[in-house]
Amino acid sequence: MRLLAIESSCDETAAAVVLAEGSEIRILSNIVASQVDVHRLYGGVVPEIASRAHVEALSRITYAALEQAGVSLGLLDGLAVTDHPGLIGALLCGVNFAKSLAVNAHLPIIPVDHIKGHIAAAYLARDGYTPPKPPFIALVVSGGHTSIYHVTSYTEHTLIGSTRDDAMGEAFDKIGRLIGIPYPAGAGFDALAREGFTETVGDTENYFAAYAKSAARRDPQLKLPSPALTDGSYDFSFSGLKTAAINLLHRFEQQAIPLPLAAFAARYTFEAVEAVATHLSAVLTAYPDCDLVLCGGVAANSHLRHRLSVLTEKLHRGFFVPPPSLCGDNAAMIAAAGYFAALKGAFGDSSLNACAADF
Repeated sequence: MRLLAIESSCDETAAAVVLAEGSEIRILSNIVASQVDVHRLYGGVVPEIASRAHVEALSRITYAALEQAGVSLGLLDGLAVTDHPGLIGALLCGVNFAKSLAVNAHLPIIPVDHIKGHIAAAYLARDGYTPPKPPFIALVVSGGHTSIYHVTSYTEHTLIGSTRDDAMGEAFDKIGRLIGIPYPAGAGFDALAREGFTETVGDTENYFAAYAKSAARRDPQLKLPSPALTDGSYDFSFSGLKTAAINLLHRFEQQAIPLPLAAFAARYTFEAVEAVATHLSAVLTAYPDCDLVLCGGVAANSHLRHRLSVLTEKLHRGFFVPPPSLCGDNAAMIAAAGYFAALKGAFGDSSLNACAADF
């Protein structure tokens, strides 16, 4: 099955073509038009600007994806498109473009949940890689989501834990902006935290465990709360961590004390990542037959990948994470999710509409 896919849920316009045979899904093309440079001027995504940029890019990158894949519209078996969740204006751009193209090319249209798309990134084939098979636990971490799912089949996912306010990516972006890291702050925060970890414990293999026992971890000047809620759920609250960090920054400023930026970034990263690891340790213990899949834009964070790799090795579970190029929003993941939806007959029609919220 050859599928074209369109993704426009936020600030990335993406188109991809995949070839799916059995359980193997190979990428024939995967093109992403980023809007980061535009939104960086405002310190975050401006929905109206994002929608206008999608309109300008959709046709161009779709036909570029077809050309790169060496596939014409007549050779396709379907068209997958993200219909939820996301920015409503951005989603409408992709959905309406996909509906028009599907009608013109006589293609069935397949609506795709953006979150299921991120999880499906783990199914995409690459050399030397064996994709996971359900059931497994999936952690989806992005600018808008920090969610834990029990994936029971290629199309069925049960939410078992999530953030109740800010997501992990938002928490990094907002504090990163305050300490001078340009939007999006993920890569810069990652590098600064690595500097802080190295200064504290050196270049050790399991630096997270070493940091947990270090004097820096107990430094009251950099004390921050864990986002892992202790009410018996697997939920998070990153808003509390963010607020505590803002208060810490203000205290240093008011007392005219130079802030040790690298040490602060390491402490902030440690609390955010360790909270996720704490809940996932409990989840994997409760689901002893499940491996772990890490996905979403923040899955590119090297410290999160390291900590969860150590955790799954300790628990003797498999650990699956897409390469950084497939962690952020892209259309290949939407095609992968669309393929499994098509096998179940989950097609859309002319009434297909976009929805900003999770179903």
